[in-house]
Amino acid sequence: MKTSDEKCKICGSVMSPIFRAKILDRYEIQYYQCSNCLFVQTEPAYWLKEAYEAPMDSSDTGVLQRNILFSLKTSLLIHFLFNKKGRYLDYAGGWGIFTRLMRDRGFNFYWYDPYTENKFARGFEGELDKKYELITLFEGFEHFDNPREEFKKIFKLSNNILFSTELVPKPTPNPKEWWYYGLNHGQHISFYSKETLEKIAKEYSFFYNTNGKNIHLFSKRKISRFVFRFLISKFGLLLLPLVFYTNKSKSFSDYEELLSRKV
Repeated sequence: MKTSDEKCKICGSVMSPIFRAKILDRYEIQYYQCSNCLFVQTEPAYWLKEAYEAPMDSSDTGVLQRNILFSLKTSLLIHFLFNKKGRYLDYAGGWGIFTRLMRDRGFNFYWYDPYTENKFARGFEGELDKKYELITLFEGFEHFDNPREEFKKIFKLSNNILFSTELVPKPTPNPKEWWYYGLNHGQHISFYSKETLEKIAKEYSFFYNTNGKNIHLFSKRKISRFVFRFLISKFGLLLLPLVFYTNKSKSFSDYEELLSRKV
């Protein structure tokens, strides 16, 4: 396999070109893969300004379904593994759908996203000078142009990071075989294998859990792999009535608070 002058954004190793593909129906770009940690990245992403003219991709038809499902799975994880009364932050929270859903389920969630308008969780913006029990970051890692700089920011905020990103299949698929490259919108530029995430966890002294597909957890304390996988599985969802029974929604109390603050 040929090598190039491109260096891996995760481990710094030399990258190998794996294929070319057309982004946004107009830019022919090169993709590379690291032989050390199996991270896949594009060439320097000069098209991002154009790709983010609309910060939320109009072809993302799964945005509501994804937020609902992730809110249910996160509720279970918090209920059984974390401090239910703690402060939580949804990092790169988009329109605030997830934050609103989690507050409606009784959890003290806040929103943060420097690039998107907070439409659904207004008044509950998070601050980056505070510590949080858990950070959630769904469908964000693949957007990072400089992953290591983003990790430094995120890891300062919490000892627990719950996130989603699709793992690179093996063997590495070509552009026509994997929808997650997102060639139509051009916003996905970083792609992680299980080995990539294990390397990140080790470097920053985290334990790493995954469902082997798209949901992952970095944590400073060791959490049972079986328990993690069970809670985010379809069987774990059977425990949701227990969560809903013991948690009081913040919908009305948030309404009263916003009225008092005149937000």
